[in-house]
Amino acid sequence: MVLAPLALPGYVLRYDMTFVPRQPMTWEMLAPADALPRAVPLDAAVSAASLVMPGWLLQRIALVAIVYLAALGAARLLPSTRLLPRVVAALAYAWTPYLAERLLLGQWVLLLAYACLPWLILAAGEMRAGRRGGLPRLVVAAAPAALTPTGGLIALATVAVLLPLRRRVTAVALAAVAALNMPWLVAALTAPAGGTSDPEGVAQFAARAENWAGVWTALAGTGGIWNAQTVPASRESVLVPLVTVLLLAVAVPGLRELRRRRPDGTVRLFVLAGAGFLLALAGVTPAAVLLEWAVVHVPGGGLLRDGQKFLIPYALVLALGFALGAELFAERVARCWDPAVGRTLLAAAALLPVVLLPDLAFGAMGQLRPVRYPADFGAVAALVRERPGEVLSLPFEGYQRYGWAGGVVIRDPAPRYLDVPVLMNDALRVGPVTVEGESPRAAAVGALLARGRPAAEAGTRWVLVARSHREPDESVVSGLRLVYDGRYLQLWENPAAPAVLKEAGAGRRAAVLAAHLLAAAVVVSGVLALLLLGSRSWYCPRTHRTGEERSWPNWPRSLLRRLPGASSGSSECSRRSAP
Repeated sequence: MVLAPLALPGYVLRYDMTFVPRQPMTWEMLAPADALPRAVPLDAAVSAASLVMPGWLLQRIALVAIVYLAALGAARLLPSTRLLPRVVAALAYAWTPYLAERLLLGQWVLLLAYACLPWLILAAGEMRAGRRGGLPRLVVAAAPAALTPTGGLIALATVAVLLPLRRRVTAVALAAVAALNMPWLVAALTAPAGGTSDPEGVAQFAARAENWAGVWTALAGTGGIWNAQTVPASRESVLVPLVTVLLLAVAVPGLRELRRRRPDGTVRLFVLAGAGFLLALAGVTPAAVLLEWAVVHVPGGGLLRDGQKFLIPYALVLALGFALGAELFAERVARCWDPAVGRTLLAAAALLPVVLLPDLAFGAMGQLRPVRYPADFGAVAALVRERPGEVLSLPFEGYQRYGWAGGVVIRDPAPRYLDVPVLMNDALRVGPVTVEGESPRAAAVGALLARGRPAAEAGTRWVLVARSHREPDESVVSGLRLVYDGRYLQLWENPAAPAVLKEAGAGRRAAVLAAHLLAAAVVVSGVLALLLLGSRSWYCPRTHRTGEERSWPNWPRSLLRRLPGASSGSSECSRRSAP
């Protein structure tokens, strides 16, 4: 229902969601030469995946995994033996304003962290119980989250909060998740770009009200994103705050029941959710002054500007509390009236998120509609591949509207489409305000172009111009030679520029490569450990009523048993597993 438009061919391009047919593996993907590593190690992972599958298939796998793993993870995490309450938890977590708004903002990799959080909590519970295979499951669950700095920090905080202190296994788990964060940490510490950010971003990226009830209520309903253009129209309804209050009223007794059924670690989970909510709220409180100081003086403090993205643990706790609260209420009604009435109430509770947010269906009512890249991109990529050199992308805006993409705001796809470094503007325009970027070179080139100087003075070998309704000014392309003139793109060559690729230094490349290899080794070790152990999984935790221990279908051993000469025995765990 959410991703129905992806049945059409093409690529869903929207804001930060920029997939290309084949993303090249270059040093720019591992260690950007002139910018902070916001997409490290994501770009390297996507480039590696592009070696075995086209970009359109990779995008569909990633988006389907987000919705499916979020729903299934919340259902498995809920301590209930009944099916309907688990369905309520699944929809309450996978059909939320948070998922809708971040999806419309194109932050699919952050939503991978959203989808993996229930599995990370289940793995932490396995480790607390001392069960075999808990650590590799935790590593595998944390790996997709660590593809982005924010997701990596959330995974690291989850492990630090949920696992008990002063235990060797906790230290090993923290070290493993920290290793998954090393690619972007090393790339940021060795980057020539400044690690600090524009304090103006704190106000521009702060949570915002979506209706008459204000920011607090918007955040309580897992909404409140800073970009008004990515907010579904249904969030502006006057009834939304009232339904949010109803969700909270049902969730409160459910959270008490959650603590009773899962006494181990539940309070820690509440602390994690509360901290995330306070961080999301910080930008609209007096604490914003502290955030402004942090983004100016603390390297990497800019990660805290968009605090609403840290609502992920809160959204999960709210979904679990709502599902258990609905189950308690349905049980009382069933005792007083009829079991069928109780089941009807649970079905209504499952559908409530859909009724509250109907415009998430069918790709946010058609907003997530695939488009095709023009042939100009392939022609330009071939020319640049023949004579490699740095590319300056014009107009000098990181986010643009392209006619061939339906006028949707998307991030310039040139850095991911071309095999060479692409210089683009990392400043972000939010309404009339421009939040400055962190790249000194991008700022210098922007100032040069603002003075009306030719693009040739930027020193890049190539200048790529996205054609709009008018031709580029002659002053901008003065001194350049037109090499390709297509319907949507023009490629100009700077004869005076040296044919040299601007890349990270050898020392930085070695450090960043070592960090990527370390993270990859940790992930591979976790996957191999799961395959070799073939042990009981987080997939079905211990239930609160019967004490029965359900298990993940033991597919590694199932595959081994099908080999010629393999044993036909079956574990007790496998016989009780759901298919």
